[in-house]
Amino acid sequence: MDNNKLHNFRSLLSRREFVFVVIFFFFVLGLLVFTFFSPNYYDLSEPVKIEVRKGQTLSQIADTLYEKKIIPSRINMKIAAIIYGAERKLKAGRYNIPNGLSYLQLVELLIEGMPDAEVLVTIGEGIWQPDLAQLLQEKLQLDSAKIMDLSKSRSFLNSLGIEADNLEGYLLPDTYYFYAHSSEEEVLRKLSDHMNKIFDDPKVVERMKELKMNKHQILTLASIIDAESNLFSEFKTISGVYHNRLKRGMLLQADPTVQYLIREKRKNKIYYKDLEIDSKFNTYKYAGLPPAPINNPGKDAIMAALYPENHKYYYFVANGEGGHFFSTNMNEHNLNVMRYRQWRANQKMNTNNN
Repeated sequence: MDNNKLHNFRSLLSRREFVFVVIFFFFVLGLLVFTFFSPNYYDLSEPVKIEVRKGQTLSQIADTLYEKKIIPSRINMKIAAIIYGAERKLKAGRYNIPNGLSYLQLVELLIEGMPDAEVLVTIGEGIWQPDLAQLLQEKLQLDSAKIMDLSKSRSFLNSLGIEADNLEGYLLPDTYYFYAHSSEEEVLRKLSDHMNKIFDDPKVVERMKELKMNKHQILTLASIIDAESNLFSEFKTISGVYHNRLKRGMLLQADPTVQYLIREKRKNKIYYKDLEIDSKFNTYKYAGLPPAPINNPGKDAIMAALYPENHKYYYFVANGEGGHFFSTNMNEHNLNVMRYRQWRANQKMNTNNN
């Protein structure tokens, strides 16, 4: 405003009115500066982590910040973002929010900051808990020993709503994006949450009632199914075998349950002496399902445990080509075992000749 305009403006106002306008102007300016430049402190352990997902609106982000008590006002946050023209500039990702940021500093962080990168991790179906811990250590630089400790921590299991003695079996294998610098607790909780989504389905809840089986039993059976074959197409057939044996009170005689007992010594080969191990997990000695899952089963195995194929098979043995021979009685089974042994003998002979 040049001197002439200022003079004309003052001539329209009395001295008192002019002073009042000036004071009001500086009051509003001071209020704006105080509101948007003053630090906002929270009473939580810092830094607080928030996730900004692709497609989230400014209102949704402001709601998240307010709910986590990082900011005292949603409206002020929105105004600050409008001042910055930030609504279309916000970057998706996970942010560590330090304590004491002003509204404008917070908006600037969400526009120009570097959110945690995401790491793609594929977790194979039927993975043992020690192997899962090792995989997460390699891919996400997590502490494998802490993962194993958390897997048996009663307080952590309670926080996840799991009544079992171990997390093994309750973590869903799949392909995930994890944020870099995720904690062991965050990763395990995510895997557990994804498993819960399967069992929260009303159809699954109703199906378990029909089978008269609970979540723990389904996961235990699914873990055996997942360990028996690499062919998803066989899962429901194998499930049918075990359901048939359970109904008749037969021993399951599932090799994977014995492999589970010796996995720290040997990963694959089972000897006859191993079948004599006195453990409730040894399904060659004890009838029914073992006490807990023997690995982390995938969704296909879980669905197979819930919806077994309806047939009259009670036995199966490897066919040497990645699949299995199935039979309804012991005589058929013994013939299939002989076929498998002959296949192994031929393989050994061919190897020696080469």
